[in-house]
Formats: sequence, C-alpha cells, structure tokens
Amino acid sequence: MKAWLVAYLIMNIVGLVIMWEDKKRAKKHEYRISERTLWMVALLGGAVGATAGMQLYRHKTKHTSFKIGFPALAVIELGLFIKYLL
Repeated sequence: MKAWLVAYLIMNIVGLVIMWEDKKRAKKHEYRISERTLWMVALLGGAVGATAGMQLYRHKTKHTSFKIGFPALAVIELGLFIKYLL
C-alpha cells in the first residue's frame, strides 16, 4: 500500500512540474511537450497535479478537453485513491 501512495505522490508532482515546464517553453517559443504526454501523465495518476499546474500557471485553460477533462479525471483519481486507501 505504501508503494501506491509514493507512486501517486510522484505522479502528481510530475504532473505539476510538466505543466510548469510546458508553460515555460510556450513563453519562450521553444519545442513543447506534446498534449499526448500531458494526458498520459494525467491518466497514469498525475491528474491532480496536472490540474493544479494548469490553474497555477494558467496553462491549457482555454482548451476544453483540458479544462473539463483534467479536473474530471482528478476527481475520479482522488475517489479511487480514497476508496483503496481506506
């Protein structure tokens, strides 16, 4: 069980950092992190961090798929996390 908690925390930190990095690259007009990669991180347990990063850095907030999809996925992941934690 402890390994799941560590993995969940790491993926959410990755989700937060990857949104920050993509925003930084967007401002500098550099090579970007693909949307597919952002979604994969979110789907693999990092949706809460990715959603937090999206709001914190105001990144991808105009994209409907991200604006609705990331928070919805975060709620699902949190629900599953709580269900299996208890």
